Amino acid sequence: MEFCLPLAVLGDNDRIRAFYELAKSRGLALIIDETYRDFHSAETRPHDLFGDPDWSDTLVQLYSFSKAYRLTGHRIGAMVAGGRLMSEVEKFLDSVTICPNQLGQRAALWGMQNLSEWLAEERIEILKRRAAIEAGFQNLQGWKLMGAGAYFAYAEHSFNINSTELAQQMVREIAVLALPGSMFTPEGSMDGAKQMRFAFANIDVSEIATMFERLRSLKV
Repeated sequence: MEFCLPLAVLGDNDRIRAFYELAKSRGLALIIDETYRDFHSAETRPHDLFGDPDWSDTLVQLYSFSKAYRLTGHRIGAMVAGGRLMSEVEKFLDSVTICPNQLGQRAALWGMQNLSEWLAEERIEILKRRAAIEAGFQNLQGWKLMGAGAYFAYAEHSFNINSTELAQQMVREIAVLALPGSMFTPEGSMDGAKQMRFAFANIDVSEIATMFERLRSLKV
């Protein structure tokens, strides 16, 4: 389960616990990908599932260091699960990857040991960018923001054009690149035809303002 992708929705404790209780009642594992946890807007933990004495019977937490320490491509992550499941995972890893690359492991370890303050500053910056995205869409005619997470914003447009064609027009006429919702929905979906995903983690607040200026200038 990953709330941030593709809809950029932040999962709160009540929602996550509801999924947890459902999985638990059915004897299923709940796998939560928390790659974006370092940039969560809440000051508290996003959930309290690890406080349950029997969490290991149901919960599996996945994490990637790619976002926190900019290690995209090194494929270094972490997994928290019960001992019985971990022993089975180790068998699988020994048959597939054997060992992740050492450079990535060393970088992740160094990051955990030395970059806590830097990561806290990065979180503040990401939250500023998210706030700029939310404010920009409020004043953007023809668009409705559906969700904004750590790296992405998902929006709906009201234009008489499908999202695939709109994405091409945006690149061609205003040099703004966004992914059409059709990339995240079944073929022929009416929802996907009216939705777009914007990535804002790699542009600062001033560049976000420029993006909205360009979107306002677009003639659809």
